[in-house]
Amino acid sequence: MEHITLLLAIVVVTALVFDFTNGFHDTANAMATTISTGALKPKTAVAMSAVLNLIGAFLSVEVAKTISGGIVNEDGIRTEVIFAALVGAILWNLLTWLLGLPSSSSHALFGGLIGAAVMSAGWSSINGGTVVTKVLLPAIAAPLVAGIAAMLATRLTYRINRNVTDEGQLKSTAKGYRAGQIASAGLVSLAHGTNDAQKTMGIITLALVTSGVLAPGSNPPMWVIVSAGVAIALGTYLGGWRIIRTMGKGLTDLQPPQGFAAQTSAATVILASSHLGFSLSTTQSCSGAVMGAGLGRKGGVVRWSTATRMFVAWGLTLPAAGLVGAGAEFLTKQGPWGIAVTAVILVGGSFAIWVASRRQPVDHTNVNDTGDDEPQGVVTTAMAAVQPPPAGGPAADLSTTIPAPASAPDDPARPPAKV
Repeated sequence: MEHITLLLAIVVVTALVFDFTNGFHDTANAMATTISTGALKPKTAVAMSAVLNLIGAFLSVEVAKTISGGIVNEDGIRTEVIFAALVGAILWNLLTWLLGLPSSSSHALFGGLIGAAVMSAGWSSINGGTVVTKVLLPAIAAPLVAGIAAMLATRLTYRINRNVTDEGQLKSTAKGYRAGQIASAGLVSLAHGTNDAQKTMGIITLALVTSGVLAPGSNPPMWVIVSAGVAIALGTYLGGWRIIRTMGKGLTDLQPPQGFAAQTSAATVILASSHLGFSLSTTQSCSGAVMGAGLGRKGGVVRWSTATRMFVAWGLTLPAAGLVGAGAEFLTKQGPWGIAVTAVILVGGSFAIWVASRRQPVDHTNVNDTGDDEPQGVVTTAMAAVQPPPAGGPAADLSTTIPAPASAPDDPARPPAKV
């Protein structure tokens, strides 16, 4: 019993570490567009997001119940399985953070849990129907719905303001959109806390059930809700600056009306799914909304090279985290020494990724610097080639404009007019 108690404590701490990585990995979901458009200063934005993430953690437990009693069968699942699942999720979160890819922390958790459960008890331990209806289908639908909504909202916004030409009105409109962007960013942060903090609550509750501390089907205890909310808030305040750069500047260049449309669309999708118990990826919802807003503005383009790398990361998240989770579970099945080796791998891998990140640090001082290392890609280059130059000024690469000579109608140098 003492061994189980110690292992349970390790699992709870590891789950809170995952919650912490989830916070800084997903800060970009709420605040990337707000930071990139200048609506809020970077440190102010992440502080605001952290507070609202904490508040959102107390609003619902529907997603937590989906994880603790829906994806895997609680009977026959050992506490070691939860530990192995968290190892897979944390390492994948840190790797994608290092690469600046806004992958799904949720799917990393699900993949690690599925891989560890299959290694422990076989495929019968997985509730396939729940995985399809509450994980896979929302993963496909969420970015599409958020993207289409953001694109339509952006087009509507620009259509409404197309006749605004007065300089004072333009400044007033821009200020209003920045205020709306701050409000919508707060709504996304609240939604993120409501949806993502619950995933850690569900994992800890599942560990408590497998250890016999709670009865199957129990709701998360209050101390679980509080600790999960605090952990994700601290991670959010730390700020995942690498992913904020990708979301705010790497995918597309956003103006305040686009940022407002993207965040409002994403928040609506996330809050609706949380109410229904769908454990969707807030990252995918927000990324889809950002791309939709980029395409919704006339002349706006999406950097498809960045988007393609992001799509690949989305597709790899479930199987990659699942494989790591399965490997970790294979070790933990060997007994105490296997658990110790798994813990060493987790700590060593996390430290190595952190050291690698220090080679090219990204923080609040350079988060909006895009650099020249990101190619635009074939599609974006082609779209930019047919885009007309902006009106109102000479081309940047022309130093002198040569006017056409005025000539009389009978000038012999002028070609005769065609009749």
